[in-house]
Amino acid sequence: VIVNKKMFSLLSKMKVEDKETQQYVNLIKKLDNLKVFVTDSDVKATEMKATADKYMKTAALEELMRINEKGKSVKIYVKSGATDSQIKELLMFIDGTGKEETVLMSLTGNFDLDELSVLTEKMKLPGGDDLKKASKTKK
Repeated sequence: VIVNKKMFSLLSKMKVEDKETQQYVNLIKKLDNLKVFVTDSDVKATEMKATADKYMKTAALEELMRINEKGKSVKIYVKSGATDSQIKELLMFIDGTGKEETVLMSLTGNFDLDELSVLTEKMKLPGGDDLKKASKTKK
């Protein structure tokens, strides 16, 4: 899944009926780019990990949290904005080598970490539960 600023602009013009959907639309307006790559291939997972590691060396992101549970390793990195909870960029890598899927997700914009759970639920993105844990950690 790759969504850019133009697509976000179109999505943000949706007619809204309820509060939760309005939160979703408000978050979309704050995003510049969203990329999600998912694979269950060990070969592709290795390539994704190498790409993420290479990017981490140049992007000046700080590690927000690490989780190891149920056969998967989750790493979440951020570039902070004006406040501690404001995020300019988020990179999440879920290493699911073996039975779990491997996921690489990148978000850029100017958003609050707490808002991401709405996005992951509405778009049914992998790693939503891990992002909820991260928002509690960042406070």
